[in-house]
Amino acid sequence: MTIIYAILIFCFLIFVHELGHFAVAKFCGVKVNEFSVGMGPALFKKQKGETLYSLRVFPIGGYCAMEGEDEDSDDPRAFNNKPSWQKACVLAAGSFMNFVTCVVLLIVIAFYAGTATTVIDKVDAGSPAAKAGIRSGDTIVAVDGKEVTEWKEIIETIGYSKSDKATVTVERNGQRTDCETALEFDKESGRNMIGITSKSIRSPGTAVSQGIKNTGTLTGLMFKTIKQIFTGDVSVKELSGPVGIVYVTNEAAKSGIINVVYLAALLSLNLAIFNMLPFPALDGGRLLFLGIRRITGKRVSDEIEGKVHFIGICLLMLLMVYVTFNDVFRFIL
Repeated sequence: MTIIYAILIFCFLIFVHELGHFAVAKFCGVKVNEFSVGMGPALFKKQKGETLYSLRVFPIGGYCAMEGEDEDSDDPRAFNNKPSWQKACVLAAGSFMNFVTCVVLLIVIAFYAGTATTVIDKVDAGSPAAKAGIRSGDTIVAVDGKEVTEWKEIIETIGYSKSDKATVTVERNGQRTDCETALEFDKESGRNMIGITSKSIRSPGTAVSQGIKNTGTLTGLMFKTIKQIFTGDVSVKELSGPVGIVYVTNEAAKSGIINVVYLAALLSLNLAIFNMLPFPALDGGRLLFLGIRRITGKRVSDEIEGKVHFIGICLLMLLMVYVTFNDVFRFIL
């Protein structure tokens, strides 16, 4: 199942990325010679119109081969003969689709998990909350006199209190009651607990808001990590390739399908950001050349740019070999 999950995630994210390039290229009238999911020998090929659609053996890549993408072409529908703004849209479409995929998956997760409310769903028997008279169905409105409207505020106020007790104000049958409860420190979570569980609700609007918010948080963390790699605060040895991803997929699968979906969202965002880095062969590198050529005119030919991107592909392949070698030692040997 781990292998199946990993292959499905790889194929899905690659398909979404290349579909972005393909859809915008077709919309802009660019001639697409081949749309492929996977690399290596073809398992399936079908010619439809001017485009060859293929599914290939190794689910570690894919491509949308456009006329005039890496070479000069006289075809008026070739990529190299299109206006700069259309080229930029085509190049950015793949990462944009991966970003949107991440948002959608995180929205699905947020809706599935539900949103914690201030209403108490369960009170553990014999817990400090039970001894204080707090009941299931109560709504917590304040802690130590401070009004609370979200579950996370309750966790922060109770969980990290320096005192050994707290006054929890609950609303029950329209009446407010103050319940004084002891606080028990939980070593595993690293915070105080009183033995209550929140009642969750599933709200599409809240799920959308939470999904977008979580995507923004993850994006910030990824850019921070990239910065730390360049500053040396994070070693390149910490990077992972396909082997590492399969290992992490296995760990996620042990905890349930929802964690596999979360991993897919994380990888999709990773793919979106990585592809937009200004490095040759990546979409970001192609956008960089597009800007350079816009400023310098024809001083940089399609042939020269193609050669630079080829060097970039070789360097990326070397990086892939390096991280795979590290992954084998970390996760297998």
